[in-house]
Amino acid sequence: MHNEQRTARRSAGVGRTADLATNPFRVDRDRVASSPFFARLGGVTQVVSSTGSGLLVHNRLTHSLKVAQAARAIAERLTNRPDLVAVLEKLGGCDPDVVEAAALAHDLGHPPFGHLGEQVLDRLARHRFGLPDGFEGNAQSFRIITTTDVRGPKALGLDLTVAVRAAMLKYPWTRHQKLSLDVAPRGASEPDDMPGTGSSKFSAYVTEMNDLRQAREPFEGRIESWQQTVEASVMDTADDIAYAIHDLEDFHRVGVLQHATVAAEFGTWQAQALDLAGLSDADLDAEIRMPGRSIETLRRRLHLKDSWVMDDEAFALAVRKVGKELVDGLLAVRFDGSVEAEQAVADFSSRWTRRLVDAVGVIEEPTPRSGHVVLAVAQWHEVQVLKFVHRRFVLLRPDLALHQRGQARLLSSLVDALEQWVTDRTEADRLPRRLHDLVELAETEYAGLARTEPSTLVGATGEMPVGPDAIRGLARGRAVVDFVASLTDNQAAALLEALSGRTGQLWTDAFVL
Repeated sequence: MHNEQRTARRSAGVGRTADLATNPFRVDRDRVASSPFFARLGGVTQVVSSTGSGLLVHNRLTHSLKVAQAARAIAERLTNRPDLVAVLEKLGGCDPDVVEAAALAHDLGHPPFGHLGEQVLDRLARHRFGLPDGFEGNAQSFRIITTTDVRGPKALGLDLTVAVRAAMLKYPWTRHQKLSLDVAPRGASEPDDMPGTGSSKFSAYVTEMNDLRQAREPFEGRIESWQQTVEASVMDTADDIAYAIHDLEDFHRVGVLQHATVAAEFGTWQAQALDLAGLSDADLDAEIRMPGRSIETLRRRLHLKDSWVMDDEAFALAVRKVGKELVDGLLAVRFDGSVEAEQAVADFSSRWTRRLVDAVGVIEEPTPRSGHVVLAVAQWHEVQVLKFVHRRFVLLRPDLALHQRGQARLLSSLVDALEQWVTDRTEADRLPRRLHDLVELAETEYAGLARTEPSTLVGATGEMPVGPDAIRGLARGRAVVDFVASLTDNQAAALLEALSGRTGQLWTDAFVL
């Protein structure tokens, strides 16, 4: 909200400037790169934390840089194709600087400990604090660049152009916004395990509804209200490409991806594909720990969710391609830190990045399950298989689950301690200044919504009073969530140590807040 304090810079929406010296999109990119929220991503987990372990793995900062690199390459490739000039202009444009700025900013809202932290904060935001729209990393990123970052020329946000703000909206709706479509866009469905909670993915909280509307206004009549802009679609595709490749690099380096187990999964499915396809869902689920069954489960899930593109022949070819180049190629030789091993990783990464970037095209009228920018059919299937390897052989490991349960407990305890502090009237004047300011900001926002759009403060079910006490409770909850989400992994751990009385240090990293 607080739109009177923001500059919309509407002139930098659709339609692009050729003046490189005054290009507002480059200004946006520089503002994002100079933000302390961007710098903190170097201390935020991508999949596993490297803190204290010596592991050379990606963090959210290096991930964002690679997404930006891939996104700019895609945008430049598309804008250099004469056959796409008219289509891109009709849809609202595809500026490489817009795409790069949005890619750099897309993960600003990721909390400590990666997706695990996102899940914990969402649960606490909804159940502990009664925040109808909970917590979501994409929405938090949008809140940062429009509201909570203060490094822009105005009191709130970074004052980015509408084009860049729109390019950050991977899911251009709020959590409980109703979309009148027969087929729900990707991310707009409710999670199977959380009925009544609204969309599983969304890009704006109710506090930033006006910012979402402003960002999308220049694109009205060009794209559907629920559809990503072309630039957002480029960023989203680049995110998929980076995620599919560099996480596999990480876990090959540290020896987690074992050739024998991955090879057994791929080899068994290829040898028994017809027999596996004949299994009932119940039998497949009962045998899920046996080789080949997980790939067959992926094949069926893709048919169910992405029938618009899923093709059995293309899927089989993708399994064969990934099996040959990843399983029998990169993983066949253990990473030992040698020059040859480093070259093998670099070759795999560059070859696959180039293959996927070169396969990106534009669809003028896509399905709701897709953006305007899409991978070719073969490469789309390959990305699904690459991501499967990461999920099946890394994310589902029991030792990673053990590690993450400890991180979840840490975040829950930290939220508990901060909630007690922020509600302690005797300590109100000694709150961290940042937390104090966030409470005041959120209270102003929720008071405004209570006057103008009170229905946004009520979830999909149930009633909620919007009197002063309820507003204050919501504001404190949102402030605590904003505060915790702005910490690095180390800051979260150090702050809990201090609040628990387990450290003898008076001045620590936890207090530089």
